Amino acid sequence: MNTIKVQHENTRMVAHRGMSGIEKENTHAAFVAAGNRSYFGIETDVHRTLDGKFVCIHDDTTARVAIDNLVVEKSTFDTLRNLQLCDVDQKKGRSDLRIPTLQEYVQICKKYGKIGVLELKNTFEPADVIKIIEIIKEEDYLHGIIFISFSRENMLTLRQLLPNHPCQYLISQFADDLVDFLCQNHLDLDIHYKALTEERVKLLHEKGVQVNCWTCDDPQAAKELVSWGVDYITTNILE
Repeated sequence: MNTIKVQHENTRMVAHRGMSGIEKENTHAAFVAAGNRSYFGIETDVHRTLDGKFVCIHDDTTARVAIDNLVVEKSTFDTLRNLQLCDVDQKKGRSDLRIPTLQEYVQICKKYGKIGVLELKNTFEPADVIKIIEIIKEEDYLHGIIFISFSRENMLTLRQLLPNHPCQYLISQFADDLVDFLCQNHLDLDIHYKALTEERVKLLHEKGVQVNCWTCDDPQAAKELVSWGVDYITTNILE
C-alpha cells in the first residue's frame, strides 16, 4: 500500500497500529516505520495475558494476524511471544514479526520522540490500569502517552488515577449524552471520522474538547477534516 501525503496544517497525524499501511500492524517494524516518518503519534492496542503481562495486539484472538488462533487473555506471554505473525501479504516467514510488549512499544515511542496513543482494549480491572501506568512510568514516558478506550469504565478509572492526563474517549457514533460525559470527566474525544461534521467539531472545541478521529485513509475526507480543524487524524497511510 502506497503512502499518500496530505497537507495537514495544525492537525496532528497518528499512525494507526504503527505504520500499518506498509508493515504488519502492531509490530516493532510498524512502530519503527512510523517513528522514521513525520507522524506526531503512534497508536496501538494493549491486552493483558493470562500471566499478567501486557502486549500490543488489536483483536481478542491471534487468528487474523497469525493464522494460529489463540485467545490472548487466556494465553501466557511466552506462548504469544513464540507465535510468528504473518506479514502484510498474510504469509509467514519473517522471524522479527512477533507480538510486542507494552514496554517495547513505549521504548520505541520514546526513542523516536513520538506520542504514544495507547488504547486499553476491553475493560481492565483498576489494578491492571495501575500496572500499565507503572510500566510507562518506569520508562519515564508517561508525559508522552495519550490513553484512549471504548470503555467508559476505563476512562473513569484513568481519570481517578490521572486527573489531568490526556485521555480520549473512543466512540463510533455521536451519542446524545456524549458532550456532557466528556465535559463532566475532563475527557477529549476519538471518534469515527464519518460521525463528525464541521458543526460538531466547532461545538466540541467551544467546550474545550480536543478531537481525534479514526481511521481515515481517504485523502479528500482528510482534507475536509483538516479544514474543520480536527486536532488529530488517526490513519493507516496518510503521512
